[in-house]
Amino acid sequence: MPVALTTLVQEADRFLDAARIADYCPNGLQVEGRPQVARIVSGVTASQALLDAAVQVQADVVLVHHGYFWKNEDARVVGMKQRRLKTLLSHDISLLAYHLPLDVHPDVGNNVQLAALLGLSVEGPLEPGNPRSVGLVGSLPESLAPGEFKAKIGQALGREPLMVDGHRPIQRVAWCTGAAQGYIEQAVAAGVDAYITGEISEPTAHVARENGLSFFAAGHHATERYGVRALGEYLARHFGIEHRFIDCDNPA
Repeated sequence: MPVALTTLVQEADRFLDAARIADYCPNGLQVEGRPQVARIVSGVTASQALLDAAVQVQADVVLVHHGYFWKNEDARVVGMKQRRLKTLLSHDISLLAYHLPLDVHPDVGNNVQLAALLGLSVEGPLEPGNPRSVGLVGSLPESLAPGEFKAKIGQALGREPLMVDGHRPIQRVAWCTGAAQGYIEQAVAAGVDAYITGEISEPTAHVARENGLSFFAAGHHATERYGVRALGEYLARHFGIEHRFIDCDNPA
């Protein structure tokens, strides 16, 4: 049985406690489509490829981690933005997007989902005392050499990570999915053996090397596949509707 769009959105907002978290974009319903929902398509980013795939499978809702209307972006509806919005509106498909609420959630969040995938036990936040801390600290069941841990990440994500070798065994690990290379100083302060995120900047390698820390850039997209898929699965179970995760290739 289909569920009302308003009911679906209210449950997603409640489950993620989205109103509590200040963000760089609006969380929740970004584009309103048809009033009843029987089929959700989820994906990392509301790209044209994902929207076209959603049209093909006759989705009622597209659920993503990276949606639209980011702070300081050009507000004009032209070019790529016009084409994406036209696809949603002309097919009466809703866009539902959650950014930071989906990073930090203790069950379906990107960071806890990545931990489960890599066999990491969660000890606590990367920034103790910071209620907006998105990163986590935890440990492996046994220590691994940096090269062994690199292989483990690559096998789990289907993508070989870029590695800065800290030249010591790895057991305690900090991680934060996406573009969180700037948190490497917090990882150093936490006294971990390795730090995992999606991207790398030029200074990151120097900070890692000079502190004897192994660093792994495992891909922004690759590290953030799992939260939105888990959220889609939760909503499908909760309402008895269909859900399909579609992974549009992205090497970044």
